[in-house]
Amino acid sequence: MSGIAAGAPAARHALGWNRRKLGDHVAGWSFAGPATLILLGFSLVPMAWALALSFTDSDLMRAGTNVGAANYQALLQDPVFFQALRNTGLIVVLYLPASLVIGLTVAVLLNRKVRGIGFYRTCFLVPYVVSATSVGLLMGYIFDRDFGLLNGVLATLGLPVQGLLGSPSQAMLVLTAVFLWTRFGFTVVIYLAAIQEISKEVLDAAAIDGAGRWSTFRHIIVPSVRPMTIFLAVWGLIDALQFFDLVMTTTQGGPANSTVTIVYYVWQLVFKFSAAGYGAAVAYTLFAGMLLLMLLGGLVVLLRRRARA
Repeated sequence: MSGIAAGAPAARHALGWNRRKLGDHVAGWSFAGPATLILLGFSLVPMAWALALSFTDSDLMRAGTNVGAANYQALLQDPVFFQALRNTGLIVVLYLPASLVIGLTVAVLLNRKVRGIGFYRTCFLVPYVVSATSVGLLMGYIFDRDFGLLNGVLATLGLPVQGLLGSPSQAMLVLTAVFLWTRFGFTVVIYLAAIQEISKEVLDAAAIDGAGRWSTFRHIIVPSVRPMTIFLAVWGLIDALQFFDLVMTTTQGGPANSTVTIVYYVWQLVFKFSAAGYGAAVAYTLFAGMLLLMLLGGLVVLLRRRARA
């Protein structure tokens, strides 16, 4: 009897602990449940449906028949797909390094205590928060080959007018420059926050030791913001691979498919040419490429960390 009496408090304690644990789970899922349902309903389920769609010849109006891997095999003979792949790669190569370098440089300049610094910081952030559609319409007016503001200024100055958005060799470069202008404000904000987290004692010690601005930038600021650089590189890569808005509102892929990107090509296939199955195959090819790049990038970072250790 004494053993039972002694074990009763322990049993009650365990039962109370289990009830509290169950209550914590219920409370937690009551907060996380709606977001989880939204994630499943608007992300994972459509992804699974699109994967199944990529193995059919559906046009979204009918289910279509199973064609196996024919859509993926057709990509190998699709010149527009390879053109879109080259255009998307060009955006990544031009945009990503420029965004990181210019973003860090501007962030360092905006970290100074000067009159009106809040206004300057706002000016660099505004293009990022402005609607992409508004930017596209504005830039279409500025860089139009025949009626654009820029060519009007060049003609007034007696300089040769340029093809700009009407030139197959210049249109992609113009769109990349506009894309950089609209997106690097986010990079500036992230870098600025990271720079302001650097210990003032470290910067003061470097100044006492005679470190100049370049030495401080190279040996203190750049290493200190390296985690943010990795984050921004991944973010920028995903952003560039999904380049769509400016193409849609300015060139519609022209001239001569010189500005067709992977995402815009998917839109064309699905909603313009009613080739939803083939468009889904293109989209999943992009997804596989992005996943491979992320894995390779993570592997490189891991190997470097192990090498330093």
